[in-house]
Amino acid sequence: MHRLCYNIEVPKKESVALEKFLITGGVKLKGEVTISGAKNAAVAILPATLLADGPCVIENVPNISDIAVITRILSDMGAEIRYLDKTTIEINTAGVASHIVPYEMTKQLRASSYFMGAMLGRFGKAKVSLPGGCDLGARPIDQHLKGFSCLGADCTIEHGMVNIEARNLTGSQVYFDCNSVGATINVMMAAVKASGLTVIENAAKEPHVVDMANFLNSMGADIMGAGTDVIKIRGVGRLRGACYSVIPDQIEAGTYMVAAAITRGDVLIRNVIPKHLEPIITKLERIGVCVDQFDESVRVWVPDRRKFECTSIKTMAHPGFPTDMQPQIAALLCLAEGTSIITEGIFDNRFKYADELMRMGADISVDGKVAVIQGVEALTGAPVRATDLRAGAALVLAGLAARGCTEIEDIYHIQRGYEDMEGKLRGLGARIALKRSAVSMVSSAV
Repeated sequence: MHRLCYNIEVPKKESVALEKFLITGGVKLKGEVTISGAKNAAVAILPATLLADGPCVIENVPNISDIAVITRILSDMGAEIRYLDKTTIEINTAGVASHIVPYEMTKQLRASSYFMGAMLGRFGKAKVSLPGGCDLGARPIDQHLKGFSCLGADCTIEHGMVNIEARNLTGSQVYFDCNSVGATINVMMAAVKASGLTVIENAAKEPHVVDMANFLNSMGADIMGAGTDVIKIRGVGRLRGACYSVIPDQIEAGTYMVAAAITRGDVLIRNVIPKHLEPIITKLERIGVCVDQFDESVRVWVPDRRKFECTSIKTMAHPGFPTDMQPQIAALLCLAEGTSIITEGIFDNRFKYADELMRMGADISVDGKVAVIQGVEALTGAPVRATDLRAGAALVLAGLAARGCTEIEDIYHIQRGYEDMEGKLRGLGARIALKRSAVSMVSSAV
């Protein structure tokens, strides 16, 4: 009989830095801001470099914590990571020999699920822990596994780990029961190395799905129809390394558009694809915000004394209004005249920010996936907490418009998806500061 022995250390105190945003509202934002690369595209494209048989250079990568986690996972697996400049990464995955992705990193973000498709395409098998990320309600991976099964893979979940293995990946018909960005991207990554033709029906049409298809095609894949309901993928024997630039982040752009609006400012937002912003622009104009569109930029401004109008919004898959912009637009509607109704059509638990906005004087009632917002004359600064990435952005926007000082805790959520938010806002005139404080925590090593 074997006995398991553990070395147990006495718990010790560690100093952990906590960061907060301190915002003094009431300043009209003015000037120009440049949008970074799309978070939702980059966190999928970086794992996809595992499919290449040579180095890849990825440009316009946002400098955010989610990217740091992805690159750390790749590095721990044996990839060579080199930053050519602040936003350009060279990745050589030739040294990756294992199909197992470390648990401690994957639990930190939802995008870790993309390692399933990438590893399956490369090795014919993958072992990845169930993904983490923001708590927005149920986010099942059943459609991912259904797609892998259609390609000939056996999928099981044991002890929190997803085990996927295929003797031979074979092209097939894949029909998703519901629209899923993650499942669409994952199946694309696996299918590019499968023999024969794969047809994905009811595919997601989001811009980052198209960006992934374009990246894979730049490596030699044969993908047609990305951006439509039906994507066709003809498998190839090998994918080469490539140089590729990530699209601009439509959600970051939308967030700064609302920032300009809620402060009644005048901001030119550069490095955007206006077509990707159409659902956001439509709603902002309905509320009373002026938006001028140019080739690669938009100007957002609010005429003096114009009042914001209430509206109804339902989040939907692209090209509908994006769920990732729902909390930000809600902050703006808190200052609109009349009653606005927001219906969340994607996630079950997206309204956790409502309680925090109510601490700032907002009038919001939530019933399931519907929020009713009664406009108020003004918001007031208060201590609040970011509950997830986009909720945190909404609190920043509310703080910019509020009377007095707003203190936002747990901003690590915001830093997951926004590059240097405080620096960009300060460049527009906002009074926002990053406050660091150290606390003692007891930890033990086993």
